[in-house]
Amino acid sequence: MQQAARTKIDAGAVSFVVQHELWDGNLQDHSDQGVVILVEANDTTLLRFNCFDLERSYIYGPEKVNRLCRMDPVVDGNPIMWSVKQIRNYLPTMLKEAGYEDVASQVNMGEVEAVLGEVESTAREVYATGRNTVKHNRGHDIFEAGNIRFGLELRKQAGGDGGLAIHVLADLAGTPGRTYCEETELLAFDCFRDAPHYHYGPRNKNHRIFWDRTLVPDTLEWTLDRFKNKDLKDMIARAGYPGIAADIDQDLIDSIMPSLEAKARELQPGAEVEVMDGPATPNLVPR
Repeated sequence: MQQAARTKIDAGAVSFVVQHELWDGNLQDHSDQGVVILVEANDTTLLRFNCFDLERSYIYGPEKVNRLCRMDPVVDGNPIMWSVKQIRNYLPTMLKEAGYEDVASQVNMGEVEAVLGEVESTAREVYATGRNTVKHNRGHDIFEAGNIRFGLELRKQAGGDGGLAIHVLADLAGTPGRTYCEETELLAFDCFRDAPHYHYGPRNKNHRIFWDRTLVPDTLEWTLDRFKNKDLKDMIARAGYPGIAADIDQDLIDSIMPSLEAKARELQPGAEVEVMDGPATPNLVPR
């Protein structure tokens, strides 16, 4: 789990901590990211509110009773707004439910109310600015497939891992060839040696899932199967691009698959030599 943008706001007997977290699928439960609001006292987390893209929940006493409850995304609305509302209306009661009656009796709701506006504004800012996204290179071998294209690239990360990467790209916000048109990466499949993984919407949600190598020993084969088995439409929609997904031409994708697969398999054996022994491959923009 990656944590960033941690801010602590004191309110008498308790403090509120707002931080951004990135979860990776198969490493930290499911792939997700967003803001966490913690209620703390004496370096102990008493309550935790998960305001993520997918995970919307709250936990009574994570270090004690550890009881998780779910928000209802249909009726509860924005998770940050909902969490702040519950703190405003029920904080002492929730602290007692978490097993911290002593802290609940010391809480001054006037002090809490005085900082809740800052807690909410900080959480909303961190949700927007703390998001982890990445802009990869587009690849050195490009295969056009209607409204999307595939880019193949040999990549090496700064930590030493690397291998074949396949980028799924599309032109957004304009007509191809115009100066205001932007090529955006919809999906990325990093078939790396040590920690292979794939991204839903690297420039958008950037939900990352690491393959279970026990069940997926050949990550390139798994990736190619997704292209062949008509999974791209649903994957692109989940990445946050339903309009692109709706216009996918599977017949056209099928027609280029033999040449794409041949090139990918040609590149993969050479990745150990060409990538692992060379310098790290920079992304298009720094984080």
